[in-house]
Amino acid sequence: MDLHLAGKTAVVTGGSKGIGLALVRTLLAEGMRVVTASRTITAGLKETAAVPVTVDLSTAHGPAELVDRALVELGGIDLLVNNVGVGDTDDFAKGARLNLIELPDDVWEHTFNLHFYSALRVSRAALPSLVERRGTIINVSSVGARSVAAGPADYNVSKAALSALTKVLAEQFGGKGVRAITVSPGPVGTGVWTDPDGFVGRMAKEQGVPHDALVEQILAASGVTTGRVATPEEVARLIAFLASPNNITGSEYFVDGGMIKNV
Repeated sequence: MDLHLAGKTAVVTGGSKGIGLALVRTLLAEGMRVVTASRTITAGLKETAAVPVTVDLSTAHGPAELVDRALVELGGIDLLVNNVGVGDTDDFAKGARLNLIELPDDVWEHTFNLHFYSALRVSRAALPSLVERRGTIINVSSVGARSVAAGPADYNVSKAALSALTKVLAEQFGGKGVRAITVSPGPVGTGVWTDPDGFVGRMAKEQGVPHDALVEQILAASGVTTGRVATPEEVARLIAFLASPNNITGSEYFVDGGMIKNV
């Protein structure tokens, strides 16, 4: 299927690994020119033809730096994918293990800066170009936004805010030709789930159980109907389709193996 993306431009945040790197590869394969932002440039990212920008998007100035660089490299932005997230495993673990009394303000602030304010600031900086080119914003949220009580609390609440931001973007700028869409993955085969020192790997070590066994246990407890984690490539292919010319906006799409069951 020709997605009619060839020759267009994209900015992808968090493109050095996981879903972001899979998306960079997918968009490049569709003929797009891609600028991607991350705090480090991985070997996998170096192997692609994307233009990497080393920047900390959790800072107040990082998002504008990214967009300025992207505009120089690309001339304009047709697609923005706000994908950056999770960050350090220790940060993620704090939100899962500590309750509201125990989880301090600085952890909440860091989490919101990374997951919500980065997307808000990058979107705000990119919107003039997106309006000019009738572009698309895709925010990568999480099924956690639909089950915030399950934890990590700060992560899930920040993703809920990100999902709400999509609705605001779609409503305020839809009349100017900009579409905004949320993609909410469930368990995905990224470092959080697969790395021995990732969040699930650490939990397995602490509980004295095999890593694979704990993954299966979590999937079953979470109601993942397919019984497996999604691949980063599966999420990337959905995002590429949503970025193609269509009349979809303000909607949310799940890649969760049937985890979210409510209508």
